[in-house]
Amino acid sequence: MSFIKPALPIIQIILAVLVVVSILLQQRGSGLSTAFGGDGNIYRTKRGVEKSIFRATIILTILLAASAVLNVIIS
Repeated sequence: MSFIKPALPIIQIILAVLVVVSILLQQRGSGLSTAFGGDGNIYRTKRGVEKSIFRATIILTILLAASAVLNVIIS
């Protein structure tokens, strides 16, 4: 476990950057702006690349949270 302790902050930084990029790549108008008069397409289905980016965002967020928990356990 001693080899993972110095690498964990680097892994967390990389995951955080990837989460931010994947969020920014998602289609505009699918967030909170719809609640305040934005796009009315609330019930449309995600397809293709949009679906892949959405799933990647979820997976990256879970990995980031898991690495944070692991960092707390190791410390």
